[in-house]
Amino acid sequence: MDDAFQGRVHAAAVAAWWTFLIAAAFFACQWLLYLGVIAAQPGWVVRLSVAGETWESIRPLWFHGLVLLKMSLWPLVLFAVWLTFWARQLGQRAHGPSTTHA
Repeated sequence: MDDAFQGRVHAAAVAAWWTFLIAAAFFACQWLLYLGVIAAQPGWVVRLSVAGETWESIRPLWFHGLVLLKMSLWPLVLFAVWLTFWARQLGQRAHGPSTTHA
């Protein structure tokens, strides 16, 4: 297999893992923000929401939004794992089977 193609697949796998890491950090910050806002329950959040919303309706809506965002990370993880294994397999085919065992 072409070494350039193997390098591109490897670069895509690395990019997918970095994307996952950054997204996980972003979602963790969102979770901390959620905990802080829910604990303080500032009035500006209710004023920014749709008319007639209360904290009893905002809390589960925000929570379910965070859950859906976090669930969107699973396809990214599966894709990153698949790319990682594919890049490893391409590398083994290009360089032949390894004769050393760890």
